[in-house]
Amino acid sequence: MDLRGRAFPSVYRLRVLLMLFYTMARITAEQEVENLSGLSTNPEKDIFVVRENGTTCLMAEFAAKFIVPYDVWASNYVDLITEQADISLTRGAEVKGHCGHNESELQVFWVDRAYALKMLFVKESHNASKGPEATWRLSKVQFVYDSSEKTHFKDAVSAGKHTANSHRLSALVTPAGKSYECQAQQSISLASSDPQKTVTMILSAVHIQPFDIISDFVFSEEHKCPVDEREQLEETLPLILGLILGLVIVVTLAIYHIHHKMTANQVQIPRDRSQYKHMG
Repeated sequence: MDLRGRAFPSVYRLRVLLMLFYTMARITAEQEVENLSGLSTNPEKDIFVVRENGTTCLMAEFAAKFIVPYDVWASNYVDLITEQADISLTRGAEVKGHCGHNESELQVFWVDRAYALKMLFVKESHNASKGPEATWRLSKVQFVYDSSEKTHFKDAVSAGKHTANSHRLSALVTPAGKSYECQAQQSISLASSDPQKTVTMILSAVHIQPFDIISDFVFSEEHKCPVDEREQLEETLPLILGLILGLVIVVTLAIYHIHHKMTANQVQIPRDRSQYKHMG
């Protein structure tokens, strides 16, 4: 009896310690996910960071808006008409996420969880002529919205929660080890559980890296989207053409000046032979 009596407190203490350890681990895990939107100068943009083992493993900075069609009754209360809700991802949203070697996920919740955004990223290897190449991409987007939320939805018919998902998505494709950057707007279509409704997700001012972050809280080298590269080329092309044109003019004037100087220094031979006697 004495042995059992002595063993019981030890087991109890062990259970208490395990419970404390679990609680601390859960709190630590929650602290590993941060919303740093206050660091952004753009009031419409959020910065999200997921950290594991004391270091950053996912960073995302973007502005997001969702265009959601929904039905309301017409004035005759017989027909249905379609209205449109514009829902922006607000600053200070709740964040969750996790990182993996080949798969990472970011989850964002706002307006008391009336809206939720889930973004799934995957890293893949591809066979190329120069050897295997690795890239990462946005493979899935899920948007959950509640049409009974009165701020954006007014008098919605069959109000309630709906889920909109992407279909065979391959977006933001980026070489492994780099971050993706795109200032231009990008649209992604999502099929809603609300029948015959398509939700449009619009991303802008995007800077994301879900894998291979080397420095804590610091993006790796940027991989710019084709739209930004084209716009940058369109902006710099007139300048380049102007410089080339200016260079051509300068070279032409220099050649003309040199040619004129050489011609002036040459001895002029008189065309009238009678003038030869005055030469020499």
